[in-house]
Amino acid sequence: MHAYDILEERGFIKQVSHPEIKEKLNGEGMTFYNGFDPTADSLHIGHFIPLMAMAHLQRAGHRPVVLVGGGTAVIGDPSGKTDMRKMMSRETIAHNAACLKEQMKKFLDFSEDGGAIMVDNADWLLSLNYVDFIRDIGAHFSVNRMLTAECYKQRMERGLTFLEFNYMLMQSYDFLYLNQRYGCTLETGGDDQWCNILSGADLIRRKEQKEAFALTFPLLTTSDGVKMGKTVKGALWLDREKTSPYEFYQYWRNVEDASVEKCLALLTFLPMDEVRRLGALKDAEINEAKKVLAFEITKLIHSEKDALEAQAASEALFGGGADLSTMPTTEVAAADAANLTLTDAMVLTRLAKSRGDARRLVEGGGVSVDDVKATDPFMALSAEKLADGIIIRKGKKSFHRIIVK
Repeated sequence: MHAYDILEERGFIKQVSHPEIKEKLNGEGMTFYNGFDPTADSLHIGHFIPLMAMAHLQRAGHRPVVLVGGGTAVIGDPSGKTDMRKMMSRETIAHNAACLKEQMKKFLDFSEDGGAIMVDNADWLLSLNYVDFIRDIGAHFSVNRMLTAECYKQRMERGLTFLEFNYMLMQSYDFLYLNQRYGCTLETGGDDQWCNILSGADLIRRKEQKEAFALTFPLLTTSDGVKMGKTVKGALWLDREKTSPYEFYQYWRNVEDASVEKCLALLTFLPMDEVRRLGALKDAEINEAKKVLAFEITKLIHSEKDALEAQAASEALFGGGADLSTMPTTEVAAADAANLTLTDAMVLTRLAKSRGDARRLVEGGGVSVDDVKATDPFMALSAEKLADGIIIRKGKKSFHRIIVK
């Protein structure tokens, strides 16, 4: 299959600027780019769909350009935000960009043969002369039209700064620069970036009288439209230090039934015949599809070894008798374990945000200790049992083992 057909079959395509993009992507190689904000030193699950799409496109012969927004991050993208982003130093941005590239190497080939490259828009944005920029680029933008863009509407009531108002112009200029420097003719990104991406394609067509295209991907959401990727500890990160392989595995092991087929199509490289077979499973059998989904994604993000260990730990929790050493574990000193209560342990293992939160969870019937429902939030944990390890379970999805070291 050709590139566009692959993306379409797997559910990657949300909006396209021109119908000719299908012919272009199904033909000879194009140079395309996708932007990533270096606002953290790790990618999170929201970046996963663009990365997978870029991987499919590169495998089909197209050339990916990864743009790190070192320049635009100094301003902050207002899209989908209710507050202005915190500005970062150049040193922090450079560090974050290096970390992101290491993670992207699992998806994209940055070798000379592979052709993928990473660029930082700070290299051209920070040296711009503002008067020249406004005269040369600003003349192609209508303020009236910009104010109708969805990315600005959400901020208008709270207050949109002129600093942020420039974001669309700068992202559009990125596309123009990459078109002139690398022959880039396609910008891709999440559908919340549609206005910014489309404005870049329009700028190239107006200013250069050349073909340029925009393509967006769907955001990763549940069946009722809620963004996926939130855990007890916050975002679902690709960095194992922020989200352990076990936690990562468990997240996908417990996705809603209605999202299984979509996630298999978008977030794994399994053949679509197998995706459809697994997605068609019903009732108790859908759990087998979830196990495949969790294993494949964990293997892709971390490693097969990590996926196998996470799978073993997960099976152990449901009576499989597997090795519990792979379960998320907190070790406590013997002296600290002497008077350890369930409330203390839940805060220590981050199953609860505070002692008050732990108490409410226990009193609500959502906590068990070694598969026995807990009723007393201040119950003392047995020193004898702590020596072998106690498993605290919160709800159906969150588990932690605590043991005396």
